[in-house]
Amino acid sequence: MKAIAVVILNWNGKKLLEQFLPSIIQFSPEATIYLADNASTDDSITFVKDSFPSVKIIRNTGNYGYAKGYNEALQSVEEEFYALVNSDIEVTENWLRPILKTFATAPNTAAIQPKILDFKNRGYFEYAGAAGGFIDKYGYPFCRGRIFETIEKDESQYNDSTEIFWASGACFFIRKNVYRKLGGFDATFFAHQEEIDLCWRIKNRGYTIKYNSKSIVYHVGGATLQQGNPHKTFLNFRNSLYMLVKNLPKKHFYGILFARLVLDGIAGIRFLTQGKFKHIWAIVRAHYSLFGNFGLYYKKREQTQNGDYFAVKSIVFLYYFKKMVTFKDIFNSNTYFKN
Repeated sequence: MKAIAVVILNWNGKKLLEQFLPSIIQFSPEATIYLADNASTDDSITFVKDSFPSVKIIRNTGNYGYAKGYNEALQSVEEEFYALVNSDIEVTENWLRPILKTFATAPNTAAIQPKILDFKNRGYFEYAGAAGGFIDKYGYPFCRGRIFETIEKDESQYNDSTEIFWASGACFFIRKNVYRKLGGFDATFFAHQEEIDLCWRIKNRGYTIKYNSKSIVYHVGGATLQQGNPHKTFLNFRNSLYMLVKNLPKKHFYGILFARLVLDGIAGIRFLTQGKFKHIWAIVRAHYSLFGNFGLYYKKREQTQNGDYFAVKSIVFLYYFKKMVTFKDIFNSNTYFKN
């Protein structure tokens, strides 16, 4: 058995598989490659069987989204390490070797993210993950190389290997034993920010998460749910709130959660000034969902919370009011960045 499994989640993605699966097969001799299919209604499976017979097929019985889709599929994958790869990822030569080396030499590292660049604009980082993720005190995520809508050009400023808070689900490496120990992703998230929740739980258990720039992939981004989609706004806000309820340290739990609700209200006002009324409703729905399911998620709280979970107090304040629009601005100031 090979050490690592590359598992590609698919739902009606034949065109993406035609475009991107060849690079994964070409550059992944160290891996067993799986297609985890979420009950596609196109001919994705037939195409893969006919064109790439070495790829193993796992058939889920429904369209379970990212979280449950992987949870179901990975029950039958026994390789020591998992590489969870979006179907719109192009990999590069030797992309797996730095990851396997890190796992071998850093036994406390549970998850790793590669450098994620933009497939359509290859000199720039890609929105979903860039060079590794962090969150602020109120749970808003940001990345080295991407803060809100500002995306940095790759000028080798993040050509390092360093500890991060969360690794992007677009290309997510994790040890099988840790994934199973923590029960995988929270299936009720369906999609979006489930990887941040899992990474937070990983940190709560004392493991580390790393970024390794020597592994490089290119991501189309938004191939399954486009940026600016109101349903994506709903999932991002709802899942972020769920994640806070599950993982916030007890000492500041209610204060931070209340502040976050206020900040979400400000985000709604911003959408109002932009005429994005469906996005306002998405935030309202997210808050209703939080209140309706508060007890359920409170019961899921980790026994140990990581009190040092945030890198800055408020990324919203730094970005919109201090005009610090890149990670370099914040890090180089030595005033706001905690690490």
